Amino acid sequence: MLETLKRLIPPIGPVSPSEQVRAACGALLGIFLTGFITRLALGSGSAVPLLIAPMGASAVLLFAVPSSPLAQPWSILGGNLVASTVGVTATMWIPDPFLAGGVGVGGAIALMLALRCVHPPSGAVALTAVVGGPAVTKLGYAFVLWPVMVNSLVILSVAIAYNNLTRRRYPHLAPLKTPAPAAQEARAATFAHQDIIAALREADELIDVDPSDLEDILHRAQLRAFDRRSDGLTCGDIMTRHVLAVSPATPILEAMELLRSGRTKVLPVTSDKAEVIGVLTQTDLLDKVDWDHKGPRLGFGRRVSAALRAGRAPDGTVEEIMSTPVTAVTAEMRVAALVPLMSQSGMHHIPVVDAKGQLAGVVSQGDLIAALIQGRGEAPPAQVAS
Repeated sequence: MLETLKRLIPPIGPVSPSEQVRAACGALLGIFLTGFITRLALGSGSAVPLLIAPMGASAVLLFAVPSSPLAQPWSILGGNLVASTVGVTATMWIPDPFLAGGVGVGGAIALMLALRCVHPPSGAVALTAVVGGPAVTKLGYAFVLWPVMVNSLVILSVAIAYNNLTRRRYPHLAPLKTPAPAAQEARAATFAHQDIIAALREADELIDVDPSDLEDILHRAQLRAFDRRSDGLTCGDIMTRHVLAVSPATPILEAMELLRSGRTKVLPVTSDKAEVIGVLTQTDLLDKVDWDHKGPRLGFGRRVSAALRAGRAPDGTVEEIMSTPVTAVTAEMRVAALVPLMSQSGMHHIPVVDAKGQLAGVVSQGDLIAALIQGRGEAPPAQVAS
């Protein structure tokens, strides 16, 4: 019996005591200022209700769950205006208060869903328009403006100011996302934004969470799972040490021979102080160099670009074709943090630097996959070549 009762308690996510206090203080301030400002505007002797009860329910959403789609500005303003209009209309045309109340609430829900401004307290606004008493009935459509619109605008303004002052982003604006190429999207994660939208459509019910927030939470959970699976391994634990590196002045032909030797698949380019200033891969040799019987040479466009950048004529060195700027990681970075970095950039090898910014090793996709599968207990020993 006790277990059955426990299952009736909704599994709300954990909320810290400080967040509970923040939400409660916000609701206190919101309701007080809404009533106070409305009284200043209308006067204490006004026949118009200064504060309607549904604002209490709105305060719960605006201050306790400001990230909810049901708590956004369009939800409260659109929902309350639609509901109050439907409620007043139902009162005017339907004499029976119970039938009018049902039509008002039902009609409000239908319109809010259609206009994407669902706000649960708006159902109470529609019912208030029907059963609010002679003072509300006498107002007619003026009830939509006073007090519904005034109350809604004031408490919304307080919510915007309070939430942002207490470091809670509000309102939640839809992110501006540029469509990614199919190949990059496939690498980005095991699921994409459109997968979440499709899953929500399959559920076919209103889920009280922004799809973008849900995506962010799932990505965070995925990274934590990677970190747990890798048992807290760092880049320093799995990187290839004593890697081959070249200087910017290394001839292209010599660098090519190093890559062809099979001892490495990437050549970090380092300065005299062992700082990583670029990387050279087989792709650089294929895409940036023209090959003929005389050996490697730069195309005309790249020769001009190299001359302008270096201030001298190109002489066929690594500096002229290496990839820059360099994405490097520290030896202390957790392996889990490499997952989004490699998947989104498409890089197969990333240089690892020490506290002084000097080359310490290279971590590859193979190293990363092995770490996620094996974890710390079976982590491969430090390698000598990529």
